[in-house]
Amino acid sequence: MKFVVIGAGMMGRAIAFDLARSKGVERVTLADIDADVLRRVQHWIQSPKVEIVELHADDFTRVVETMSAHECAIGAVSYQNNVQLTKAAIAARVHFCDLGGNDDVIRRQRSMNDEAAALNLSIVPNCGLAPGLANVVAAREAEEFEQLDSIRIRVGGLPQHPKEPFNYQLVFSVEGLVNEYSGKARVLRDFAVDEVDALSGIEEIEFPPPLGMLEAFHTSGGASYLPEMFAGKARSLDYKTIRYAGHCERFRTLLEVGFASDEPYRFGSGVATAREIFHELLKKRLSGNDFDLVVARIEVAGVRRGVAGILRNDIVDYFDANHNISAMMRTTAFPTSLIAQYIVGGRCREVGVKTPEQFVPLEPLTSDLAERGINVRNQWLQRVSQIQDRLPRG
Repeated sequence: MKFVVIGAGMMGRAIAFDLARSKGVERVTLADIDADVLRRVQHWIQSPKVEIVELHADDFTRVVETMSAHECAIGAVSYQNNVQLTKAAIAARVHFCDLGGNDDVIRRQRSMNDEAAALNLSIVPNCGLAPGLANVVAAREAEEFEQLDSIRIRVGGLPQHPKEPFNYQLVFSVEGLVNEYSGKARVLRDFAVDEVDALSGIEEIEFPPPLGMLEAFHTSGGASYLPEMFAGKARSLDYKTIRYAGHCERFRTLLEVGFASDEPYRFGSGVATAREIFHELLKKRLSGNDFDLVVARIEVAGVRRGVAGILRNDIVDYFDANHNISAMMRTTAFPTSLIAQYIVGGRCREVGVKTPEQFVPLEPLTSDLAERGINVRNQWLQRVSQIQDRLPRG
């Protein structure tokens, strides 16, 4: 199997790291605009399978040429590049996976479904953690229920030692963070698809010590295709991001006064938008070297095997100091690497443009992740007799 990973940032290098250590992978080409970064990452991975190539993601002709020497391309750059990379993959006639995260971009990729299917190609956006792994867990577990009440997905990347005022440290791109915090989040309410404001719906969520009580709130992009999949089947479905208490209100105040707007401002002889300036401020304020952790809770409530209750899946993962890989890199990149391998290897595959929750099975995904130290632990809770009263009759 031959892969090309476009983007050598945090997620791209972790995807290449995992691919290079996977059986059956012959070659991993890591492509990025920065030659120095490429050399450092190649040295860090230390695998003869890894080749590097300087490449700008906007150079369509060269991207197609690079992709065509491989069986699958993986986009690990900004979500803003994913439509163009999808077009390039179709032109190169190779499978394509990306980290996704933006609903408008996914809709544009879906418009290429018929073209990809005609070429027997798999185009799979949203392959990371959330959207990605968490959505696969939610979808496959929900399919085990005879009747559904609710599907709740809660996911967050956190510093192990939080610092005021935001108690947060960047664990992926700042563009992705502000994108999640902006606009609308898609949900199910009373069995129908609806939208709510990002940074709304704050709730408490408790994990075992040392984490304790955290908060969760609506953010955009995380639900992916789940609202459409379960419309008319589940009474409610939503995705929320987990943070330390107080984070949401403080961040929301900044957005309400316009820090993430696209309004241009002139500074001397230059012009920049409020969002661009905000991004730079956040990079300085929220960048750090604290070890991170990832927490996730996916709950499906309803009737399963004739019994009303909640099936809860928890994930808690920590920074890998041995390999210098953050928890967010692990839980985002490793599922992406595995899904790409399943597609090329024929273990699970759907032609056209499909998100992972539409076709990726829990097995072998959870077993392969467990081999990498990422464990999805589930338990059945029967402390919710009111669920039975909320289920549709007949």
